[in-house]
Amino acid sequence: MDVDEIFKVPKLSSSALGNKRKLPPNPSPELLRQLRAEEESAPPPAKRSKNVTMEEVDDEDASMNVDRVDFAPGGDADYFAEEDDEGRFFGGGLTSEQKEILNIFDRAGGEGIQGEGEELTLASIRRLLLKLERAVNKNQDQRSKYPDDPTKFIDSEADLDSAIKSLLPLAQAPTLAYSELVRSGSLALLIGLFTHENLDIVLDVVEVLHELTDEDAGEDVEDASAEETEEALKLLIDALVENSIFELLVDNLGRLNEAEESDRVGAFHILGIFENILGLNPELAAEMINKTKILPWLLNRVQAKAHDENRGYAAELLSILLQNSPPNRLAFAKADGVETVLKVLSQYRHRDPIDADETEFMENLFDALCSALSEPSIKQQFLAAEGPDLMILMMKGKLQSKSRAIKTLDHAMSGPDGSPVCTAFIEALGLKTLFSAFMGKSRKGKAGPVLPPSEDVGHVLGILASLFTHLESDSTDRLRLLAKFVENNYEKADKLMDIREAAVARLKSTDAAIEAEKTELDDDDDDILADEDAVYLRRLDGGLFTLQTVDYLLAWVVMEDDGIRAHVLQMLGRKNISLQDIVSTLRIYHDNVDDTTLTESVDQGPSQKEILFNLIASLDYSSDDQ
Repeated sequence: MDVDEIFKVPKLSSSALGNKRKLPPNPSPELLRQLRAEEESAPPPAKRSKNVTMEEVDDEDASMNVDRVDFAPGGDADYFAEEDDEGRFFGGGLTSEQKEILNIFDRAGGEGIQGEGEELTLASIRRLLLKLERAVNKNQDQRSKYPDDPTKFIDSEADLDSAIKSLLPLAQAPTLAYSELVRSGSLALLIGLFTHENLDIVLDVVEVLHELTDEDAGEDVEDASAEETEEALKLLIDALVENSIFELLVDNLGRLNEAEESDRVGAFHILGIFENILGLNPELAAEMINKTKILPWLLNRVQAKAHDENRGYAAELLSILLQNSPPNRLAFAKADGVETVLKVLSQYRHRDPIDADETEFMENLFDALCSALSEPSIKQQFLAAEGPDLMILMMKGKLQSKSRAIKTLDHAMSGPDGSPVCTAFIEALGLKTLFSAFMGKSRKGKAGPVLPPSEDVGHVLGILASLFTHLESDSTDRLRLLAKFVENNYEKADKLMDIREAAVARLKSTDAAIEAEKTELDDDDDDILADEDAVYLRRLDGGLFTLQTVDYLLAWVVMEDDGIRAHVLQMLGRKNISLQDIVSTLRIYHDNVDDTTLTESVDQGPSQKEILFNLIASLDYSSDDQ
């Protein structure tokens, strides 16, 4: 190939050069007159460039009046129209023809495209759903025709991805969109994509459902009442459950590889869908455990060594599933959940969680364990797995797990079936650790105890109450418990009196607030505070529960030891109160205690109501002898 020949400049003809002539160095006057005469008689040229004309224009626009499009880069229609504050020009990158085409599409509304900030209408929602249906059908058709040639259906897969994601804005208008989504069959079509071969399509569907089921859907955009939004969510969730959403989601959890970022986000969205559904309808918790294998997945996930967001979410969902569902708790026990959770929690005996997320993870596992311990059979598993020993070891430390361990022991030792755990607690030398937490430890260089958190005090009181309830009279374990209240000049009894005084002050404040609200409310609103159960629960939270527990303990120690009785009577007299004040508290406790027994144990001893009745009788008799 001759490169020089390709780029060779063509020769110009003499006519193209305009037949130019050169004058001699010194032309004569006759020659100049002859040339002028020839110029005037010659015809005008066939083609000439435009003559330059001069006209007055503003200096600012002088350079802009020439035909701009002729020299705008790339023929940019907006090259001279757009400029920034400093006068620099950028343009839109579109020619006039391209710009006109886009304007035509804009005027047509862009079928299936939801503009940012554009209000959803029933027509636009139907266009989105129609776009989804077409994309699904086209993709299925292409995949069936060319199953072994991805290049044939890759474009339809991209269209399907876009159609699914275009449904995300439907969460802005649940009352309008969700009914249409269900009625049109598009929801069933969407759920059917959970079996799609392309996992990315499945994750798109998961993301959309996570957004649609969010409890805050439509909160910031839609002008609808909370009741209407809740009804729309309920309609959507009922339709999801009818289409086996639980089974499909759990099956797809097994397809995910959380080492990949997209799969990890997908797992997070799946857990989020479960939480959203249970938040609206907690009764579905039992169905979720019964129909799927989510429980083994959650137990396996919380055992991961490296902590991440999904591990924390798994612990939270586990806690939610066990919170109010006895069948789920029994399933948890059957899956060796108690031993699994204790094994995971044991690491926090030596170290604190590294951040707030891991702290929440630890607390959720403790909460799940506490919920499970409401079942008698799980108390036995907790005992067999040496749960009391682990909790006592945690109580001895100064780590964050200490408070949670106290709470767990309170749940394990309470109730009619807590007696074996109470005995194991004493045998594991837990009394010393318990009373150390109850009294607080002195800091170096400072006189006086360090008060434990109020929540810890409440659970310590609960443990003490369980010990007095379950330990047999005149047993060695019970004598060891009473001895703790005698040692160091009855300091434990004094501490009970201090807690009682604080609880009475709180209760007075609560009662005053209730009375003030009664006077401010109208007659129509009196029903709110006329509900005795609601008022009683509020008083329990406002100090009555602590007062009842303290007086329950004081009644036991006064009844069983003469030395403690004399000391307590002396302390009561200094505060201008008597045993009758304790009796009054116990009467309220007795009248409101739930005497329903849920255990099948044969030898469960007297009920809590019977114990309270006997304590009241004993204190009444003692007060008569004063």
